[in-house]
Amino acid sequence: MPVDNELFDPGQFQAELALKSSPVAAFKKAIRQADSVLQSRFEGGRDIHKLIHERAWVTDQILQQAWQRLPCANDPGIALLAVGGYGRGELHPHSDIDLLILLKDSDEPFRDSIEQFLMLLWDIGLEVGQSVRNVTECAEQARADITVITNLMESRTLHGDEQLRQAMIATISAGHMWSDAEFFRAKRAEQQARHAKFNDTEYNLEPNVKSSPGGLRDIQTIGWVALRHFGTNDLRELVERGFLNEAEYTILASGRAFLWQVRFALHILAGRAEDRLLFDHQRTLARQMGYEDSDSKLAVERFMQKYFRVVMSLSELNDLLMQHFEEILLRDAEHADIQPLNSRFQIRDHYIEVTQPQVFRRTPSALLEIFLLMAQNPQIRGVRADTIRLLRDHRHLIDDAFRADIRNTSLFIELFRCKEGIHRNLRRMNRYGILGRYLPEFGKIVGQMQHDLFHIYTVDAHTLNLIKHLRKLGRPDYQEKYPLAWKIFCRLPKPDLLYMAGLYHDIAKGRGGDHSELGAVDAEAFCQRHHLPAWDTHLVSWLVENHLVMSTTAQRKDISDPQVIHDFAVQMGNQVRLDYLYVLTIADINATNPTLWNSWRASLLRQLYTETKRALRRGLDNPPDREEQIHQTQQAALDILVRNGIDEEDVQALWTQLGDDYFLRHTASDVAWHAEAIIQHPASLGPLVLIKETAQREFEGATQVFIYTPDQNDLFAATVAAMDQLNLSIQDARIITSTSRFSLDTYIVLDADGGSIGDNPERIRQIKQGLIEALSNPDDYPAIIQRRVPRQLKHFAFPPEVTIFNDPAGQHTILELSAPDRPGLLARMGRIFLDFDISVQNAKIVTLGERVDDVFVLTGADNQALSDPQLCQRLQQTIVATLSDSNGSATPRQITI
Repeated sequence: MPVDNELFDPGQFQAELALKSSPVAAFKKAIRQADSVLQSRFEGGRDIHKLIHERAWVTDQILQQAWQRLPCANDPGIALLAVGGYGRGELHPHSDIDLLILLKDSDEPFRDSIEQFLMLLWDIGLEVGQSVRNVTECAEQARADITVITNLMESRTLHGDEQLRQAMIATISAGHMWSDAEFFRAKRAEQQARHAKFNDTEYNLEPNVKSSPGGLRDIQTIGWVALRHFGTNDLRELVERGFLNEAEYTILASGRAFLWQVRFALHILAGRAEDRLLFDHQRTLARQMGYEDSDSKLAVERFMQKYFRVVMSLSELNDLLMQHFEEILLRDAEHADIQPLNSRFQIRDHYIEVTQPQVFRRTPSALLEIFLLMAQNPQIRGVRADTIRLLRDHRHLIDDAFRADIRNTSLFIELFRCKEGIHRNLRRMNRYGILGRYLPEFGKIVGQMQHDLFHIYTVDAHTLNLIKHLRKLGRPDYQEKYPLAWKIFCRLPKPDLLYMAGLYHDIAKGRGGDHSELGAVDAEAFCQRHHLPAWDTHLVSWLVENHLVMSTTAQRKDISDPQVIHDFAVQMGNQVRLDYLYVLTIADINATNPTLWNSWRASLLRQLYTETKRALRRGLDNPPDREEQIHQTQQAALDILVRNGIDEEDVQALWTQLGDDYFLRHTASDVAWHAEAIIQHPASLGPLVLIKETAQREFEGATQVFIYTPDQNDLFAATVAAMDQLNLSIQDARIITSTSRFSLDTYIVLDADGGSIGDNPERIRQIKQGLIEALSNPDDYPAIIQRRVPRQLKHFAFPPEVTIFNDPAGQHTILELSAPDRPGLLARMGRIFLDFDISVQNAKIVTLGERVDDVFVLTGADNQALSDPQLCQRLQQTIVATLSDSNGSATPRQITI
């Protein structure tokens, strides 16, 4: 690189040194000036390749000036080398500056000089990674550690005798250690382990630009293997040697430039070596790179879709090139095991390949056939590199005529009916760009993210992940964790319809409008184009349109209410739809975000399924009889109590105080459990607190906390605040007040980590004691714990939305809250209700990523629904003001009284 006096002026630097008694100030000034110039050039749109190399060049100048101050600077027995990424001549604002002080023999004559050099670097603010070795030690370390030899291979001399570096390079050559094949195996294993840390997906909410699949490290891995084998890692030279073609070169070069630009900006924004594309920076980067909001997508979503599409194309190319290296370095072409499949394809050493290069041009249907063959022959490990290239080169043949060809529609449908490999080969189709071409509507969601914490994958990755979870539900090893779903899945008449519904359930995300309704239209068109029978088409389309209904009903409605169950059963219509939807819902939740699936959600969905199944058997023309259900619950509970020696008159005296809702909301076993404890509990002992698991199954259920104590308005507020202090996460609250003014409250809770309390006597004792202390004097309101808001949540501040309306019967007021999740939120809501003299009768608590969607059933001081619009307006404004971040305000929502 030519001298750039704006970046570093040697004459000016020497003049600065002459003016100062200490060199530190001159070095710091030079570094500050270079940083400022480079940042200005970056903001001015300078080519990123020049910036990366300019940063390395100016660092060279600083280090050389510092080295030349040493008495041993020109001694032939020592040299200063740049290694690693710096050795390649590439540096980002806060990249590692890796140095090797290379010795001919011992370091003893140079120890003082080396220490002086490193101290100067420390003083001037350069953070370097350094090692001091002679040539023999380099060879020993390189032989033992793949990372060391990789760093040494990319070295260049900054100062000293170049022959010393050449001697080191000779000792670590493939003839002495790490043959091409050994080096490739080690780098492939290293890459596989790194990818595993990111769940083998390019799609994470906060990807690592350097280390995630498809990131810069994947490009470097190709370069390292090429350097070991070809003696060069220059992409243009690899084209000339026939290892890359022009299209692949363009993908690698443009992808690397994009990631370099993102990484350079990240380092500047963070002020440190930050390679994670955190929420903290995504919006700013999107703006800096010229993205703007549109009607259907935020600027940050457009930017991240670009990012994900780039890394996906790099991952695809990485697959191809690593496969190519494997064929070159590890396989013996003369002794290959070749098994013919048909006239178009054969298996060579467990990898499928075309029988001749014109296959896809002559028979375009083979573009789909290859994936079906891999599903039908699970012993095939993948596609050979040359065939991957041919797939890429011929995918343009997929046009409207191709999509309408019955040969192709038949091949695609047949894939869904395979016993194995459905998810794996749909994912391959997506990676190789075939799926998005064959289904243009799917192509639109490739790389599309949703800027929230609920959806942790892009839409296409989530969709394929859902199909993966559906496949798992049919495996025997998942029977224990998902017993009901496994049982239902195994008896589904046509599982392939479930996979098709899964493929289309989120297909319309990002278009605006209701994605379920829009997706149902696409799903119907897909089924018709693929000649599915009318019954199959209607089921697939119905599943797509209703794929959210079951989870919404289970989490937001009172499924102990017979009318809720009846209405849901009417919506289902028949047992077949219910079965398909239950399995689809289980897979959808697990594929959206692993943290969403907990034991309580499992039990809610199981309860909703079981009750709806019972309603369908009873018949939709026979709505539930509330009185009959209450009578059945009481009779079953009474049988238990009498067997336990409890006097029937005492039981009846208690039950006459409770009202119908209590018996509708609780099972017979819970009613018996509560009644026995209440009857045997002397009032002088204070509040009664009972704790038990809601289910015996390890993977389903939560912890039920039952509280019996004299009622007063601050009871809910005091209880939720105490639970917050006990690190309990409330999932459900059922509040019953007896005619004798005692409160019978049932809370369903999980531990803060999302798990149930389980059989943990010490934890149960702690919870019981904490609640009794808090409820013995609820006027002494527990302080709301001030916890730090998690970093990720801070970037999803949005105005709380509060909707207030009365139920159709006019007995209760419903308050729906959608707000950013914050520590202590429910305790704050309890405090607000207390201040407004409002009683909570029921609560549904739903946390989805960064937001909560809670529903509260309320009554006023007169135990009636709220009837004063002004009171409701003040309540709404208070909630918004209390829960809003300092940067947010809410637009008032309609209040219906």
